Amino acid sequence: MGDIREAILAGDRTEATYSALEVPDTYRGVTVHKDEVGLFEGIPSRDKDPRKSLHLDDVPVPELAPGEALVAVMASAINYNTVWTSIFEPVSTFGFLERYGRLSPIAKRHDLPYHVVGSDLAGVVLRTGPGVHLWKPGAEVVAHCLSVELESAEGHGDTMLDPEQRIWGFETNFGGLAELAVVKTNQLMPKPAHLSWEEAASPGLVNSTAYRQLVSRNGAGMKLGDTVLIWGASGGLGSYATQMALAGGATPVCVVSSPEKAEICRAMGAELVIDRTAEGYAFWKDEATQDPSEWKRFGKRIRELTGGKDIDIVFEHPGRETFGASVYVTRKGGTITTCASTSGFMHEYDNRYLWMSLKRIIGSHFANYREAWEANSLVDRGLVHPTLSRTYRMEDVGQAAYDVHRNLHQGKVGVLTLSPEEGLGVSDPEKRARFEREINRFRDV
Repeated sequence: MGDIREAILAGDRTEATYSALEVPDTYRGVTVHKDEVGLFEGIPSRDKDPRKSLHLDDVPVPELAPGEALVAVMASAINYNTVWTSIFEPVSTFGFLERYGRLSPIAKRHDLPYHVVGSDLAGVVLRTGPGVHLWKPGAEVVAHCLSVELESAEGHGDTMLDPEQRIWGFETNFGGLAELAVVKTNQLMPKPAHLSWEEAASPGLVNSTAYRQLVSRNGAGMKLGDTVLIWGASGGLGSYATQMALAGGATPVCVVSSPEKAEICRAMGAELVIDRTAEGYAFWKDEATQDPSEWKRFGKRIRELTGGKDIDIVFEHPGRETFGASVYVTRKGGTITTCASTSGFMHEYDNRYLWMSLKRIIGSHFANYREAWEANSLVDRGLVHPTLSRTYRMEDVGQAAYDVHRNLHQGKVGVLTLSPEEGLGVSDPEKRARFEREINRFRDV
């Protein structure tokens, strides 16, 4: 791995250089272990500790299948799916790997007693499998996390509808929190040249997810002039939704939980911000009973900020805690797009406010390749910027996941894998200089 790291740091990107590098027999990867699935039984979700279940192991390098690439990973990032994997909720990911392994002899490689996790990466292509034409060793890449077989007709209109669609590093093995990763080459996209490795790795999953959910015609189809309610607007998903709303001529109403998070939203350019903690919103009276009077108070506050305008689109991802309020405050004929449900998957709402006001709920899950490519292009063009706040070493990935699990973070949390330090990998410093302030606005917050 040392020779591979040195070649990348030297800046030579010729195909011959990387084709000549020896690929080691093993590499270091962040894993969960199948024999520890019961580690947190009987413990409340909030108290489950990723630091106890995430390991840094030496694992064998898998053989490449047709249409795949082996990537030397310089940096990765933490997503909620890594947290879910680490606490074995809502189900153990080993069930995903077992089912995938039954698909074919090639898929059987993924069914192992360990799971190398991670759904983001930035790095350099080392090898490609048979049948790959567009990507060569030496290419600087980022990866989106849609792994799809595309043998069924259902997936050819929208790959997210393919029955064999999976999230790489969550429902497949050989993920990005590692020195090497295996991806399908239709996951690869060009790395933005003005970003460091850790900055380039951080947008992937959340940026693409936000793009489909908010902008794509498969999601809300946001347009110029829309008013968009964004929950967790300074977090991983919300921070990208906020930037897209602003770049697309919409008006974001940003909901956060502290003055510090409110300031981050204002630094992104948002003017309408609700600190739900400071204003004391409590949408549930107890575990089983919502409080509609709080929905109404929340809706009144939104109208005060917007000059009487109701919400066209709600960007929903907290789930159970907020969903009743989201349905209520959406305008007649408006849209609620939902994913993730980080506060609980069992949503409750008053259907009268949906059916009688002709509102729509749209489920949104990650993004297809075209949507991910367009989202990456927004970053490359400087219309959307990374929201990286802190970067950890791979040895400290348990703490990084713990911070995300306990909501101790802002924006995205990065992880250095092969890169020895932050700030490396920028090949277009002039372009970077134009966006330096925007790139760094989440740093150390």
